[in-house]
Amino acid sequence: MRDLADFDVLILPGWHNSGPDHWQSHWEAAFPRFRRVQQADWAAPRFEDWAQRLSEALAACERPALLVAHSLGTALVTRWALGADTGRVAGAFLVATTDVDRFAGLPETAFRGFDPVPMRPLPFPSCVVASRNDERVTPERARAFAEAWGSRFVDAGHLGHMGSAARLGLWPQGLVWLGQFLAALETGRAA
Repeated sequence: MRDLADFDVLILPGWHNSGPDHWQSHWEAAFPRFRRVQQADWAAPRFEDWAQRLSEALAACERPALLVAHSLGTALVTRWALGADTGRVAGAFLVATTDVDRFAGLPETAFRGFDPVPMRPLPFPSCVVASRNDERVTPERARAFAEAWGSRFVDAGHLGHMGSAARLGLWPQGLVWLGQFLAALETGRAA
């Protein structure tokens, strides 16, 4: 059975990074193989810059990479996958997808180039974990993304945007879902 030791796990936070109370930070602290892809500008992200950092992080991986993305990090993964070399990616665990199409062109939006949301299958297995009361994506839209990407869909219940404000800590249920996704990778049933 495959486990986390088989992968280099890349943490891909969203806009403004993931603070100390975020589940991504807890996972990174708990598991030595988890490492955060650092961005030069967390406050005013540009897709091209973030995509380059992701590609560089993947090139440094010694094992197949598992991408663990949150919020704008999920938009990074799905757009990056359109034109990048994705051969080193074993799978992507996408939590709280942000519907960047809703924010495109708004003057107060500080992130650029992440839209439109691609609506075609990803070139690697993926899992979308979505909350029913996420202010950045409707449940219907999150499910539509999962279907378009060929992703397994997990209904997380009512957890908001599943960031620091949700106070998930180590988020044991998220680890269970991640483990189920890893098990599905082994059997070829990840979607």
